[in-house]
Amino acid sequence: MSDKELTEQVKEHARKSGADLVGIASMDRFEGAPKQMDPRYIFPDARAMIGLGFRLPRGYFRGIEEGTYYNAYGFMGYAGLNVIYAPIVLRNLSVFLEDNGYEGAPIPNMFDGSAVDMYDTGEKLPIWTRAVSPEKPAPNVLLNFRIAAYLCGMGEIGYSKMFLTPEFGPRQRFAFILTDAPLVPDPIFEGKICDRCMSCVKECSGCAISRTEKESVEVAGRKLEWGKLDCKKCSVAYRGGARETSPFLNPDVKESEYNDEWFGGKKLNENLTLNGIAMLETRAPIEGAKGCIRACMIHLEQQGKLKNTFKEPFRKRKPWKLS
Repeated sequence: MSDKELTEQVKEHARKSGADLVGIASMDRFEGAPKQMDPRYIFPDARAMIGLGFRLPRGYFRGIEEGTYYNAYGFMGYAGLNVIYAPIVLRNLSVFLEDNGYEGAPIPNMFDGSAVDMYDTGEKLPIWTRAVSPEKPAPNVLLNFRIAAYLCGMGEIGYSKMFLTPEFGPRQRFAFILTDAPLVPDPIFEGKICDRCMSCVKECSGCAISRTEKESVEVAGRKLEWGKLDCKKCSVAYRGGARETSPFLNPDVKESEYNDEWFGGKKLNENLTLNGIAMLETRAPIEGAKGCIRACMIHLEQQGKLKNTFKEPFRKRKPWKLS
């Protein structure tokens, strides 16, 4: 079997197993990655990375858009997808590779700590791991999923820092497999999806995306750039701490009394309703990605830029907002 034939079989099996998108990167594309984020330390003999994309159906956002139902996006768009569905596809593809004589090392979208400040706050977080030998990074190596998806040729990073694909825009999550199979890499995406309309900036409930400050990184000889993201502001709004987009906050408490404790959540916890506390403790995405996914999706659909199309527009009514 030729490398090309094997590659097509791997992609076909991935799609049949439940992946909506499949892309492949050669491992040399990760040259220059920080040691603590370099997947070649996970599987030094890997010859390719397989990227799997899983769409977030538009209906997952419907209840939050209407302000009436908050469970679908959190349970199915996060927990169900990252913890249940995608790992099943990863296993199926790993077994397929094994049946053909190759190893598949899965990287699911789950993470429980490393020597990397994964929240990008600029603060020094406690590190509880150490390298097993001097030449290796400490566990866990933290793969940058957006950059990995880019190197697999699946799309681009938009201004909001969300990954955009020509199929679904910002509506997908990713998982990856490293393999020693000699797969043919896909070309890096050369199209243009994000047009810098700034809808993500305007509609972000946490005002977390800067309109003027930018961040950039050079990957595979290309410069990638996005708006600087304030992860503290994002975290507060995401978990229901922005008053105008959260029906779960105690309306008698001033916003300044809870929004300064962004991750420990003590003050935010104290000022939520009972039902809101239950949602906070599971880190439910109460805000529903109002700017970075919903506003972006609406704009891209209006511009006719996405392959996944609908008979009706997503937003037909004026968006609700609490005082």
